[in-house]
Amino acid sequence: MQVLLLTTLIADSFAAPLAEDGGHEFNPLLMEFGPAFWTWVIFLLSLPFMWKVVFGPITQALYKRDAKADDAITSANEARAAAEAARQETVQQLEAAKAEAQRQIREARERAEAQAKTLLEQARREADQDRQKAVAEIDAERRRALSEIRDLAVDLSLDAATRLVKRDLKGEDQKGFVKDFLSEVELTSN
Repeated sequence: MQVLLLTTLIADSFAAPLAEDGGHEFNPLLMEFGPAFWTWVIFLLSLPFMWKVVFGPITQALYKRDAKADDAITSANEARAAAEAARQETVQQLEAAKAEAQRQIREARERAEAQAKTLLEQARREADQDRQKAVAEIDAERRRALSEIRDLAVDLSLDAATRLVKRDLKGEDQKGFVKDFLSEVELTSN
């Protein structure tokens, strides 16, 4: 600021005598040696001062701004790299979770299939046992029914034989006679 004021005062001090000089106005496009010389002298004398006071702080401010920009770029790159690493880690965790979920589903399915197979086998065994039990009961009932039918047949045969023979056989003789007869009939029918 002081340099600017000093430059303005010096320029005014040269311009005033020139303007008074015969009524000529100051024309900056007109190249005259005297003013040009003194302008260069003033400029060269004030250049170190301007360099120190004006250009130095501006240059330092520009360097600081560039350093801040570089730091911001570096920080942004680091943040981007960290975000990418976090994204990759999240993707890996997601894939691991997906694989774990698929594994658990597969294991649950295998357990369910094994349990269904076990239950089916158990149901088959129980059905076989029930069928065998029913067959045994039916067979026992058939044998009992056949036994009753035989006894009835024996009684009927005895009645018929008694009527035919008109004689009365004794109890044990009657039953033995009929059982022998039925055994012979069974053997011939098979």
